[in-house]
Amino acid sequence: MRRKRKTNPRIDKLIEDLKKIARENSAPIWRDIAKRLEKPRRNYAAVNLSKINRYSDANDTILVPGKVLSAGAIEKPVTVAALGFSKKAFEEISKCGEGKCVSIEELVENNPKGSGVKIII
Repeated sequence: MRRKRKTNPRIDKLIEDLKKIARENSAPIWRDIAKRLEKPRRNYAAVNLSKINRYSDANDTILVPGKVLSAGAIEKPVTVAALGFSKKAFEEISKCGEGKCVSIEELVENNPKGSGVKIII
């Protein structure tokens, strides 16, 4: 018999909350992220800082449905929301001007409509 829910209660609750907020605010971005997180963990995104730097502008809000890794450099201040950050990636983003690292839960709380958010996978 196949398990239908995630074993990590944080991710399970996050998926549930994302679907609820997507319905309440007519924000399909959160439904998309919930669907991505329902897939197996091996399919989660692993994004390097160089990719974030390449596809973002200064002061953008970036969402990574997975983990942010430290390969490469970031030269502009951005707000990055992700399930997790490597220790070095967290330090690099934080020391780059006004760059911030936040959890997906915090981003959803601050921006329930999902406006101005770029998804990088």
